Amino acid sequence: MHIYIMRHGEAHAFAASDEERQLTELGEHQSAAMAKWLAGQLPTGTLDIVLVSPYIRAQQTWQACEKLLPAATKVLTDEGITPYGDSEDVAAYLRALIAVDKPDSVLVVSHLPLVGYLTAEWSPGMQPPMFPTSSMSCVEYDVETDKSDVIWLKTPSQVMNG
Repeated sequence: MHIYIMRHGEAHAFAASDEERQLTELGEHQSAAMAKWLAGQLPTGTLDIVLVSPYIRAQQTWQACEKLLPAATKVLTDEGITPYGDSEDVAAYLRALIAVDKPDSVLVVSHLPLVGYLTAEWSPGMQPPMFPTSSMSCVEYDVETDKSDVIWLKTPSQVMNG
């Protein structure tokens, strides 16, 4: 099964609070481009579970993606995947969710630094990678053996220019 970990799109620098920052036009465009690209990468053609941070920029990123991806079976807003969520807790939650729901694919839409730490959780010894906005990593996870590895990390510029 595959776990896709995506950083939200480019957001405006200022808002009443960090939670309220909204995507820029570029952020919407790059997020949509990543979703269109991901739709062609899904091995089963489906996206089973989506976990989205409650922050506005993450919600808007999912909204930009949702139109271009196959309909997800389950979409959850999760308070634990905000910028300062604990990657070990999120990975444990994902393992439990996967064990119960048995999805073929899960998408997590979140923030730095969590996306980097969460990606590294799935590949022993890996340093947390940097994620430009709208970037996405793919983790291949074997539920039976609990073995996993990061198989790619793509940025919008790689997808849009290549």
